[in-house]
Amino acid sequence: MSNWFSGLSPQLGQAKQQAEELLNRTLDRSVRLAVTGLSRSGKTVFISSLIHQLMHGLDNTRLPFFEIVGSGRLRGTKAQPQPDLHIPSFRYDLAMDALSAEPPRWPEPTSGISETRLAIRYKTNNPLLKHLTSTNTLYVDIIDYPGEWLLDLPLLDLSFEEWSAQIIEACEQEPRLHLSEKWRAFMQGIEVETASSDSELREASQLYTDFLYDCRKKEYGLTLLQPGRFTMPGDLKGAPLLEFCPLLVIPDSIPKAKDSFYQTMKRRYESYKEHVVRKFYKEHFTQFDRQIVLADVLMAFNTGYSSFADMRSAIDLVLKSFEYGKSSVFNRLFSSKIDKLLFAATKADHVTPNQLPNLERFLQLMLVEANNNAMFEGVTTDILALASIQCTEAMQAEFQGQSISCVKGISKHTGETVALFPGEVPVEIPTPEDWVDGRFQFEEFNPPALHHSSHVDLPHIRMDKALQFLLGDKFV
Repeated sequence: MSNWFSGLSPQLGQAKQQAEELLNRTLDRSVRLAVTGLSRSGKTVFISSLIHQLMHGLDNTRLPFFEIVGSGRLRGTKAQPQPDLHIPSFRYDLAMDALSAEPPRWPEPTSGISETRLAIRYKTNNPLLKHLTSTNTLYVDIIDYPGEWLLDLPLLDLSFEEWSAQIIEACEQEPRLHLSEKWRAFMQGIEVETASSDSELREASQLYTDFLYDCRKKEYGLTLLQPGRFTMPGDLKGAPLLEFCPLLVIPDSIPKAKDSFYQTMKRRYESYKEHVVRKFYKEHFTQFDRQIVLADVLMAFNTGYSSFADMRSAIDLVLKSFEYGKSSVFNRLFSSKIDKLLFAATKADHVTPNQLPNLERFLQLMLVEANNNAMFEGVTTDILALASIQCTEAMQAEFQGQSISCVKGISKHTGETVALFPGEVPVEIPTPEDWVDGRFQFEEFNPPALHHSSHVDLPHIRMDKALQFLLGDKFV
């Protein structure tokens, strides 16, 4: 009898294992996490750090607030083939090569959409599921795309005439007023009612594109730039589809000739909306579950009030374009909706630790309207100051007999190690008059030495809190 049982036990054990694997596959879930932010907000570094923290979670000592790590329920993370083969892969390997170099350098920023998939194996804490299976798997698809592309979504509701009027109104204020001089001067010599030549169309669009690139320069720091693909073209670089621009004046009598400058520009604008903007919206936006929006608030401080106001307007415009709302079985059948949204102020290591609450408070003030709209729609939101990779250390220094808080790191401008008092983040929005030269001078830093970083924890600030907010509720 015992021999019969002993012979059957391996079969029962194998059957049990197969049943568990089948149940695991049945219970496996996935989440599509969208990561976006305007230029220089740190998307590439954030995604690289997020992947690294998860891939090395089993021996990671820097994730105390990520519950499945802190509780010991994590069983490992592996990269998986991405589901969308037509989308470029996010090159985590190249990012880590750059961070591990001697000297280390920041990875090249992404200029288009990219994707990666991770499978996270974990022990369930659900009392019922514990009797059925020992582990579950969550598949996380991370989609990286430029925030500049989101600035195009409002165009879907704007006619060519309405969009032109908005751009001209914006160009009446500095610094756009003087930055757009060459383009506006050229356009004043164009008779929009007459037939257009290829050279005129090309020069008009090129001068307008040059104007947008000038707006992006560090000394101006403007971010509300449309169309977004003009400065972040991705795979459309050099395409005739990007050769159009707004008009300075809308004629009282709209020219009907199809070959007129006016009608040609309008036709290209409508084509751009249909074949670029609407296509991007349909292919990607209806698939997102969770969203994080990154913002480099400190850059706006350094540049001035116009940069800050422009960033706030751009983020508000971007967030109005999302289709938010609680996920449900019914909604899942027809349209996927974002149910969690995290706003993150990046480069939190560029200020002293006691300034982190101020940085979060300031971002909250910037996003009052957008945050309220999302919460009204039933979306769970949060605001967090974080550093994807911490490249400074806090220290105390003596100045005029007083101890002050400083940060120490490798200056991006000089390559030398510096210790400085970075200044205080205001807790209220300064008026334009308060934005005097030299009030805000937040330094930029190079990454720290991360020798053999594929085997060590990446230093960070609050990445564990970001992970817990974005994914924590999925590990049941």
